[in-house]
Amino acid sequence: MTDKAIKPAVKIALEYGPIIAFFVGYVLLKDRTFTVAGTDYSGFVAVTAMFIPLLAVATFLQWRLSGHLSKMQIATLVLVVAFGGLSVWLNDERFFKMKPTIIYLLFAGILGFGLLRGQSYLEAVMDQAMPLKREGWMILTRRLAAFFFALALANEAVWRTMSTDAWVNFKTFGLPLSIFAFFMAQSGLFARHGIAEEEKDG
Repeated sequence: MTDKAIKPAVKIALEYGPIIAFFVGYVLLKDRTFTVAGTDYSGFVAVTAMFIPLLAVATFLQWRLSGHLSKMQIATLVLVVAFGGLSVWLNDERFFKMKPTIIYLLFAGILGFGLLRGQSYLEAVMDQAMPLKREGWMILTRRLAAFFFALALANEAVWRTMSTDAWVNFKTFGLPLSIFAFFMAQSGLFARHGIAEEEKDG
């Protein structure tokens, strides 16, 4: 299947819709208990069970509409299914709370491995979106690897020391805003190391 353009509004809805739905579902059901086959499940675990297929459907629709999924999207879906499934199966919300930690450590590790080899794996997957000179890619990759590692530590600190309400707010709003702020803070790097259209064409 060839890559196709997808409307920005649709892309945003598919990427962030499941996250917002998880937040809304948690707010509505967090104080309820659901009994299935004699086992009591908290509202958090119930919402996690609903989030897994919702994310799977949204990811499938992105693939159908665009003809492409990034490695990050695939890894996220696999880890959500794995750790969300463990939370539901074992009736233990800790597994799902650990999922962002694993995701960010995985991304930091992959980027770090590439750096040890003198390569920017980030450039390989984002070159079309952000045309940069090689030096710029190496700097951005080092910064992003460190940032992902910091997010993993932050997630561990929040879920282990704070309430579930605090963690849900952190996951829904804190993490996306942190990533947005990180890339906004790289504007100087993009300006210094960006490749102009005429340079690309030349």
